[in-house]
Amino acid sequence: MKIELIGKPKTIMSNPHSRHGYFAWPTVSLLQDGKIAVGASGFRFEHVCPFGKAVISYSFDGGETYTLPAPVIDTPLDDRDAGICTFGERGVIFTSFNNSAEMQRQHNKENEYVQSYINTITKDDEKKYLGSTFRISYDCGITFGQIYRSPVTSPHGPTELKDGTVLWAGTRFDNIFSGVEVRRLDTESGETELVGRITASDKNIVLNEPHLIELPDGRLLCHIRGENAELFNEGDETLFTVFQSVSEDKGKTWSKPEMLLDETGGAPPHLIMLSSGVLLSTYGRRKLPYGIMAMMSLDGGKSWKKDIRIYENLVSDDLGYPTTIELSYGTLITVFYAKTAEDMPCEIMQQKWRIADIV
Repeated sequence: MKIELIGKPKTIMSNPHSRHGYFAWPTVSLLQDGKIAVGASGFRFEHVCPFGKAVISYSFDGGETYTLPAPVIDTPLDDRDAGICTFGERGVIFTSFNNSAEMQRQHNKENEYVQSYINTITKDDEKKYLGSTFRISYDCGITFGQIYRSPVTSPHGPTELKDGTVLWAGTRFDNIFSGVEVRRLDTESGETELVGRITASDKNIVLNEPHLIELPDGRLLCHIRGENAELFNEGDETLFTVFQSVSEDKGKTWSKPEMLLDETGGAPPHLIMLSSGVLLSTYGRRKLPYGIMAMMSLDGGKSWKKDIRIYENLVSDDLGYPTTIELSYGTLITVFYAKTAEDMPCEIMQQKWRIADIV
């Protein structure tokens, strides 16, 4: 399968003239009323800092222009990855997560500017907001309700199945080493219920940042970021790749996770089924040449055409988290984050493209 890029990459969110100019970890979604929504963590100082807000921008013209980013989740803590899931006729779930004040303090020991803000965060703030958070809109993203908390977190949020069930594949906020939990989300109460669990067959592999999709035959397919456990104890990153697991019983049981790429092939993944029947998974590659990559399957994930490059970057490996939507006229839009120059902060970008041939 070959692809054709449509125009050059476009910046969606940036704030280059402010010290709060770092944007990252986006999700793009085509909402039920036809507008495009892009969520991200923005107005940050850097990759880890206490200033992050989970923000949203909209496009009403097929991705040609976007509104300025507006906060949806802005707690006193560092609001990070922004996920978007549509459900029903007008429902939108917007997700994020944050880190403790102490974690941010340790990461920014020499930065007085950051430390001064962290000193304002109270124990009551953490008790109220620390964890995986989400808000729900029932009017197609015009207004959002209260902040809920979830036991699990994932970069791109839950998935609605054909029968209206909303499943959230995520990593437990309180234990990243416990594998991936698949939970059913009640969109009225905000409560979640455990359905199933995906665990690594090797204790030295940490599975996290999953995304789930329902295939036309009813099977559930989950792509998951896999890393070596030593990395979390300040070891070397020798594993950064995508694993795949399949469920044939609506998420109760799952196959043994299978590694799809080479050991540093890239992650985390996002899945979408295109109108052509192509199953598309996008991911970021953090080894030279850095880039935004795709793999495609014509047989429901049994085999994959891998390492199709959508975007190349030689500046920084601080990039990735691509997600993709398909417009009604066959154009694809992949949204991701990247740094375009060494002295510039990361920004949210998009690339339009199409599949040139399917063989």
